[in-house]
Amino acid sequence: MNKNGLADNIESLLDQYFNDLAGESPNDLYDLVLANVEKPLLLYVMHYAEGNQSKAAEILGLNRNTLRKKLKNHNIDI
Repeated sequence: MNKNGLADNIESLLDQYFNDLAGESPNDLYDLVLANVEKPLLLYVMHYAEGNQSKAAEILGLNRNTLRKKLKNHNIDI
């Protein structure tokens, strides 16, 4: 995947989101995007790291305690 692939996909999804609003005002878009991206990202990296939280935290650039908190918030138990 090229470096713009993820950004291009997100832009396309945002275009679709705004088209689907059909004139209604968007609300809490930042939280909506984060909620829809963070959990699959955490799941993918945890599987990639074979359940090793220290390795996953390093890959994500997070403190291990921050990762644990995010895993708990998303009910991820790997």
